[in-house]
Amino acid sequence: MANEPRQGGAPSGWSPGVALAASLLPVLAGLVASAMLAVDYVRPTPVFCSEGGGCDALRHTAIATPLGIPLPLFGMVGFLAIGVAALLRGQRARLVQLGLSAIAGMVGLSLLIVQLRLGKLCPYCCVADGSGLFCALVASARLWLSPPAAPAPRVLGYAGAVMLLMAPAVPLFVGLRASPVPQAIRDELAHTPPGMITVVDFVDFECPFCRMTHPELQAVAEAHPGKLRIVRRQVPLKMHPHATDAARAACCAERLGKGDAMANALFTAPVEDLTIEGCEKLAEQVGLPPASYRACVADPATDALIAADKAEFQAAGGFALPTLWVGEVQLVGAQPQERIEEAVDRELARAGS
Repeated sequence: MANEPRQGGAPSGWSPGVALAASLLPVLAGLVASAMLAVDYVRPTPVFCSEGGGCDALRHTAIATPLGIPLPLFGMVGFLAIGVAALLRGQRARLVQLGLSAIAGMVGLSLLIVQLRLGKLCPYCCVADGSGLFCALVASARLWLSPPAAPAPRVLGYAGAVMLLMAPAVPLFVGLRASPVPQAIRDELAHTPPGMITVVDFVDFECPFCRMTHPELQAVAEAHPGKLRIVRRQVPLKMHPHATDAARAACCAERLGKGDAMANALFTAPVEDLTIEGCEKLAEQVGLPPASYRACVADPATDALIAADKAEFQAAGGFALPTLWVGEVQLVGAQPQERIEEAVDRELARAGS
C-alpha cells in the first residue's frame, strides 16, 4: 500500500523511533571523535592520533584554536546541541536540529577540504567532520519524513539522553587519565635533574632528516644553557651502509666522555666519511685516546648497547627517524627550530624553570 501523505503534503516514511535513532547515530559518532581530538589538543603528546598525521598538521594551523579555544571543543558543544534538539518534540525542535546540523555540515565539509589541501587525513577528524555532514542529511530527512508531533518511545528517549552524556565522557576520562609517554621514555625521564628537562634523541647519523634536525636542536640547547639533558639513542638503519659504524663511534665517545663532541662531528662530516677509518679520524679530532677508542669499537658490549637502543626505540613505539622526546612531547621527523623551541619552553614551564 502506498504511503499516505501527512499534513503539508509530505509523504510519511519514518516512525518516530527510527527518526530519533537515525538522528542520534551521527551525533554520537561525532561526539566520540570530537572528545578524542579534544584530548589530543590539550595533551602535550597525542593519546589517540598519530604524531605527524592529519590531526597534528591541522592542530598547527590558524584555525585550530578559534578564540583561543581548541576546535574539537566547539565540535563537542555543537553535537551535544544537535542531540538535545533531536530528543525534543515539535516542529520548532526539528527546525533547530536542521539549522544546527546545517552549520555542522558546512563546517565539516570545510575542514575535510582543509585536510585534503594539507595532504594528510586524520581518521578521527574525518569521523567528526563526516558526522556533521550526516547530521545535516538526517535532519533534512527527518523534517520531511517523520511527523513532528509524534513522540518517540520514552525508553529510546531516555537511552538517547544517557548515550549523549556517555559518548564524550568515556574518551575524555580514558584519554585524560592515560599516559601518552611510553614506559621506556618515562624510565629515562625519571633521571632528569631538578630544573632541567631530558631530550631523548633517537638517531641514525646517516639519516638525512636526522642531520637536518641536529643543528636545530643544538641551537635550542645553546639558547637554554644548563637546561637540557640530551640523551642519544642509536638506531642505525640497515639501508644506510655507514650508520652502524657511526653508531659504534658515538657509543664509544659517550663512554669515553666526548659524546656531544663526537655526535656533532658525525653529523657534520660528509656521509661518505662515516666509515670505520673515517670515524676513527673523527675520534682523534675530538680528543679520544686511539687505543681506548679502538678497543671500545671492537668490544661486543658496544653492539649490545646499540641493540638495546633499538629495542628501546621499538618499545617506545618508534616508527620514523629522527624521533625526539622533549620531556613528554614527542616530535617525529625533521623538525624546525621553532617546533623544538616550543616543546622545550612548554616542558621547562612544567618543570618550573
